[in-house]
Amino acid sequence: MDLLFYILAGAGVGFAVGMTGVGGGSLMTPLLILWGVPTKIAIGTDLLYAAATKTGAMYTHHRQGTIRWRLVLTLAAGSIPASFATSYFLKTALDGVDYAGLLNRSLGVMLILTAIVILFRRRIQGESQQSDENVGKEKISWYQRHPLRVSFFAGIILGVFVTLSSVGAGAFCAALLLILYPRLPALHVVGTDIAHAVPLTLVAGLGHLWNDNVDFQLLAGLLIGSIPAVHYGSRLAARVPNSVLQPILASILFIIGLKFGFFSDGGH
Repeated sequence: MDLLFYILAGAGVGFAVGMTGVGGGSLMTPLLILWGVPTKIAIGTDLLYAAATKTGAMYTHHRQGTIRWRLVLTLAAGSIPASFATSYFLKTALDGVDYAGLLNRSLGVMLILTAIVILFRRRIQGESQQSDENVGKEKISWYQRHPLRVSFFAGIILGVFVTLSSVGAGAFCAALLLILYPRLPALHVVGTDIAHAVPLTLVAGLGHLWNDNVDFQLLAGLLIGSIPAVHYGSRLAARVPNSVLQPILASILFIIGLKFGFFSDGGH
């Protein structure tokens, strides 16, 4: 019965991702927790699931030349060590301690931020491009004058919170790229975001595996369900406008984020 649910969950989330381009970890992890999967197992397994499902997309973007590898390395220079450090902290400092409350609150915060990003993505992109058109350097924000430095420190924050919540490597990171690099073509934003998400979610997932937080039966079920569903969702996406779907998705994520961030009793 559980395996059937895992396959259906993978299919449902995969379909949503195919239609909207967002919602992988932000939908999968809370769905699994609400079904009764322990928080740390849901997060750890979802991270490896994300790494597996995004690897193919990364390869496609690499062949198309839509990945800015220097930017990927800059983000990863901050995020990968931060993910290692977070996993080490969970293994040593919190060994024997129930840290589900920490994970739930981190998940809630990242879900709310992701919902806000989805709702205001067009405005974020428009304002970034407008600020980039200003001729005088004095009118350009400090973070746009030092994008690589900001990217490195943003990578550290992503490394911590993606490891704690499995959310943030997608929509949140993409919004960051839009703000810091307004001249970057949209397809390059997507490709660079995915290329950074693959090693980050893999390292974070392996960290959870080290902490015994991965269920391989769950992982197999999610993969079986999601792989064909992403394909069909992508084909149907052209018929339903994102202007309808994404606000609905953002509202759902915001409500779930409030539940986990502020009204959770600690979880499993």
